[in-house]
Amino acid sequence: MRKKTLVLICLVTMVTAAFFSGCAGMQKASESNFKDPVVTLSHVELLKYWGWWFFTNKIEPAKGSPGNYGAPLVLAYVFEINNPNSYPVLLDEIKFTVAFEDFDLNTVIMQDDMWIPAGKTNTLRAISVSDAAEAQLSLLVTGGFKLQERGLSFWDVLEKFWTEIPDFSFPININQGSAIFRADGVTRGVSFNAAYP
Repeated sequence: MRKKTLVLICLVTMVTAAFFSGCAGMQKASESNFKDPVVTLSHVELLKYWGWWFFTNKIEPAKGSPGNYGAPLVLAYVFEINNPNSYPVLLDEIKFTVAFEDFDLNTVIMQDDMWIPAGKTNTLRAISVSDAAEAQLSLLVTGGFKLQERGLSFWDVLEKFWTEIPDFSFPININQGSAIFRADGVTRGVSFNAAYP
């Protein structure tokens, strides 16, 4: 019994020593050794589709109050985030503006923390829910002059986007992307842009 206890104590001591010597060799983050993680758009997924429709507050609904409502659109933007560092980094926030063709329609902000292990790549699925009424307002505010210059009706542009999104027949651009990473007291902002398909 004493021999078994002695062997067990020796084994626990060796494992503990190996663990702490490995931890002592781990590099810590600093301003000089922090390498920017790389954010890449893998693809875009259409998660839920209700087709194209829009009605105004002049329509009397069967239930509820009238209002300006448009078909919702639920998309997932799938990113690959690579950590080139020899220590884990925390993704603290990611945000980006979505443009169909070159018309900004929505800004996505995610503040769910995600740890990315040293030298590894994580997949992040950022889900965006918007609707035609919201897109109409954004299109008129941010793209009104562009529509006018091109002689386009915002209704025609919205209908094109909502009816062609299942085929991804127009480019979806990710603009003004930024991600905040943290490790051992170091904070770094990384910018990115992308297009799909």
